[in-house]
Amino acid sequence: MKFIKDFNLKKIVNKTLSNYTAPAAEGKIKTVGVIIDETYFAEREKLIQEIASHGIAAGNIETLSFFERVKKDRLPTCCYFTYSDITAGGIYTKDDVNQFINKPFDLLISYYDVQKPPLSLATLKSKALFKAGFSTVNNRFNAFMIAGRAEDFKGFISELFKYIVIFNKL
Repeated sequence: MKFIKDFNLKKIVNKTLSNYTAPAAEGKIKTVGVIIDETYFAEREKLIQEIASHGIAAGNIETLSFFERVKKDRLPTCCYFTYSDITAGGIYTKDDVNQFINKPFDLLISYYDVQKPPLSLATLKSKALFKAGFSTVNNRFNAFMIAGRAEDFKGFISELFKYIVIFNKL
């Protein structure tokens, strides 16, 4: 079943990308949304602290985590979704996921370095004004891409904010 859902989601992502244009980012960055693949990266709190250390208020940083499976003994405390929270037609069934996607963040960080259809679709559907992510993911999703690995979150965030300062967005 997961294979069929992945196939349908890839089809939706590719169809959406054919008509997709990145939104124009204007103004300073005050709110940040982060989409994380917590299947492979479990340092969400440290990532938030690193972003906050670069001048973004911690209260203005929101995360959306993706899990392959949620274990009953380790339930996430924040906004998250799994394969079961998305239909084969690409519709998210959880309200907090839809609220996150429809929020117009000044910056969306796609913090995953392995492309997965549910994460790609969330990035694509996001109403964020400026999107940044890893260069290993499809280059049409993000306006700004950084080469690196997800395990090196400090390097990724410092590189991202170095360019944000150059772009005069902070």
